[in-house]
Amino acid sequence: MSPELISILVLVVVFVIATTRSVNMGALAFAAAFAVGGLVADLDADGIFAGFPGDLFVVLVGVTYLFAIARANGTTDWLVHAAVRLVRGRVALIPWVMFALTGALTAIGAVSPAAVAIVAPIALSFAARYGISPLLMGAMVVHGAQAGGFSPISIYGSIVNGIVEREKLPGNEVVLFLASLAANLVIAAVVFVLCGGLKLWARGAVTEGDSTAGDPTGATGGSAPAAGSSAPAASSSVPAAGSPAAEAAPGGAAAPGSAQLRTRPAPATPAASPEEARLTPARSATLASLLALVVAVLVFDLDAGLTAITLAVLLSTAWPKDSRKATGQIAWPTVLLICGVLTYVGVLDEMGTITWAGEGVGGIGVPLLAALLLCYIGALVSAFASSVGIMGALIPLAVPFLERGEIGAIGMIAALAVSATVVDVSPFSTNGALVLAAAPDVDRERFFRQLMVYGGIVVAVVPAAAWLVMVVPGWG
Repeated sequence: MSPELISILVLVVVFVIATTRSVNMGALAFAAAFAVGGLVADLDADGIFAGFPGDLFVVLVGVTYLFAIARANGTTDWLVHAAVRLVRGRVALIPWVMFALTGALTAIGAVSPAAVAIVAPIALSFAARYGISPLLMGAMVVHGAQAGGFSPISIYGSIVNGIVEREKLPGNEVVLFLASLAANLVIAAVVFVLCGGLKLWARGAVTEGDSTAGDPTGATGGSAPAAGSSAPAASSSVPAAGSPAAEAAPGGAAAPGSAQLRTRPAPATPAASPEEARLTPARSATLASLLALVVAVLVFDLDAGLTAITLAVLLSTAWPKDSRKATGQIAWPTVLLICGVLTYVGVLDEMGTITWAGEGVGGIGVPLLAALLLCYIGALVSAFASSVGIMGALIPLAVPFLERGEIGAIGMIAALAVSATVVDVSPFSTNGALVLAAAPDVDRERFFRQLMVYGGIVVAVVPAAAWLVMVVPGWG
């Protein structure tokens, strides 16, 4: 058995154990990276740790720390109520506002994870407060970021168009942008309907103190507690990722092996007290810090994680009482989960497993079948690794049969771009991990499984749909 195949089988075993036993998947992945990297790939410790996502570690810690301070001093409550006033009580509009906001940020040049890091904590705080499915809100934020992610002036768009130019392939910047925009807009609309969006529309405009919230999770089949309720906060003890806790999958069906959850009525929407509506010095400073984070990331191109943790330290120094509450709310189980899995994926990359799989597909003699498999490889690997890195590897692999003219290059590149980025809702990708870490007052284990199930559905469905719509007609 080849080393590459062994490494893939070990990854399957990690998923099986994490799904059936109460063991954090990240801890399992670290052990697997040590075993496979040392015994199979003959890597030393430096080689194994080469795949450790240090930048993502800092982003997860920094952003969750900063927004934990914002929750502790009431800034997120103030923002949530301000958002309700902005849309005149139409809570159903908020997910679309978040979709448009993250799309606009990435379209003008923000890196997708940076846009999600800025918007997701506020969006998910709103979801917890007003009984909206966290899966719906998180998906809208991520798909919004990808909808604008391939504009001609965006980071993703510039990189992919540069690869196309370097490989001397025909390209079309507008088609690439519109393909990603349309795909993510359609997916967002479907998620909105399936995860309770129609119930939000039926609720109509809400006012402070409204008690007609309805089912908070729509199709997910559970209930998210409102902020400030007696439900455990994000800092409370949660099961390690991978435990067999009962939960409902998207669409209302219970996850395999779990009990079907009953839908509970949402808690009453709390009225804004005079204290919540007041801008205290701590809240004003926190709002200024959030604005500084946006400017630092978008204008000065500074690292989102390092900037967030620096701002959090400054706020902690000025208001240490809020800091003591916030440090316990850093999403450490999520950090372990994501960093462990991505370290193992880094070992796969170091030992050539990803290249091995891509080259095997590229050698297939049927161009349309090879194109479909490349889209699936892009989606599957990108769910755990860098989307841009995967596109940079897969587009050159597609060059031989694109040069023969049997497949349209423009459509193929657009299909690869969509397949490799739309799966960023996976909790193992940077964007999905940020959404998971940012959600307050949720059963994080259950939310992790929901994101994993939803990400699996996207991986299974979207590459085939993108191939059928963009590749089969032979665009370009």
